[in-house]
Amino acid sequence: MALLSFFGRLLFVSVFVLSAYQEFSEFGVDGGSAAKALRPKFDILSKHVAAHTGFQIPHVEMKHLVLGALIMKGLGSLLFVFGSSLGAIILVLHQAIATPVLYDFYNYDVDKKEFAQLFVKFTQSLALLGALLFFIGMKNSMPKRSHLKKKAPKTKTV
Repeated sequence: MALLSFFGRLLFVSVFVLSAYQEFSEFGVDGGSAAKALRPKFDILSKHVAAHTGFQIPHVEMKHLVLGALIMKGLGSLLFVFGSSLGAIILVLHQAIATPVLYDFYNYDVDKKEFAQLFVKFTQSLALLGALLFFIGMKNSMPKRSHLKKKAPKTKTV
């Protein structure tokens, strides 16, 4: 049963590992294609935050954000495969931050092709987020196993 659970977590985490591998292979000096694709989305997010809160987001190098995402995916995946709730929490944090930025369907009209594509990817990311939250909830609801065997009561001899 434990082996089956391990392979299930391994299969689930493969989504994060494969995307991290693809980003890492293209990373280069400037952050690669992920950094180039992230720049306009981050700029739009910065404008939204400034318009609604008055808070100005400081300039950030995109390669640093991509590297941070790679580290979160890698470390979270490694810990998650071995059943750690901390790994799941790291992956939840990554999904919660990255999903609304990367899949910004709300910036497009419903009639546009981009809206449908981004909305599908957004809902897929929400499904991953839900699965991670389910894992954390199940992990925390299970009683801890005691590795100590209960000793049989000693019989009294008279």
